Amino acid sequence: MVANSAAGTAERVRALQAALPQAELVECRPSDMRAELEKAATHARVLGVCGGDGSVNAAAEVALRHGLPLAVLPGGTLNHFAYDLGVEGVNDLGRAIRGGEAVRVDVGRFRSAGTQGIFVNTCSLGVYPELVRVRDHWSKRIGGWPAGVLAALRVLRADRHPLEAEFGGRTRPLWLLFVGNGTYHRVGLAPGRRLDLADGQLDVRVVHGGRRPATRLLAAALAGPLTRSPAHAAVQVGRLRLTGVAPGTLLAYDGEVTEVTDEVTLEKLPEALTVYRPLPGS
Repeated sequence: MVANSAAGTAERVRALQAALPQAELVECRPSDMRAELEKAATHARVLGVCGGDGSVNAAAEVALRHGLPLAVLPGGTLNHFAYDLGVEGVNDLGRAIRGGEAVRVDVGRFRSAGTQGIFVNTCSLGVYPELVRVRDHWSKRIGGWPAGVLAALRVLRADRHPLEAEFGGRTRPLWLLFVGNGTYHRVGLAPGRRLDLADGQLDVRVVHGGRRPATRLLAAALAGPLTRSPAHAAVQVGRLRLTGVAPGTLLAYDGEVTEVTDEVTLEKLPEALTVYRPLPGS
């Protein structure tokens, strides 16, 4: 179990050591997470990670390459993947590991001009990656929540143009392209929880270009079911290909940000990853 020490995981790690005394635990800084995960994968029977969604993304990528099952203990600000698995703490994960309770789940993958990566939660283009970049810039100075508010104000008030990309045979202006690894269940723009992590679907949600992004996104959030609003649309597909994406366009995935250009392919890797989760009634 590799734990991100910056995520305030010390208490959870001690509790896990008591619940699973034979587990090998390593605490490290965020900059050392990937190296420690790679080191652990060379001799682990199960690769574990304790941290937020960014740490989980790194662990999932390592587990996939090494063919290892993954054990996820929530330990960051955002823990969407763990919570959708039904793992909310040490007791849930300990029970699943001791009982050998595991399932296979889908993984999302993006590729663009030599850049590729996976996502276990979401992937997006448009204003959201910029919001993540601004939030991360300020979070160390003023804290995560104030930084998120400041980032939203700056990004949504900025005089900017929507992203343009071609998909479905048409070039379209977009304020936001959201892609979920599995179908999210909630009305409005913001995603909720996933009930099935192996449904073979990418949950694609689009906020069309037009007026300023704040107006469009607010309209999308208040409109109710996505399919009933002219400001946005939703569809479930197994694969999505975008072309004509401008160089340097930001793409956010599981809280991380990278740059893409020209052609972006988003696809599913069905049931590619084995993860521990407590089974109903266990």
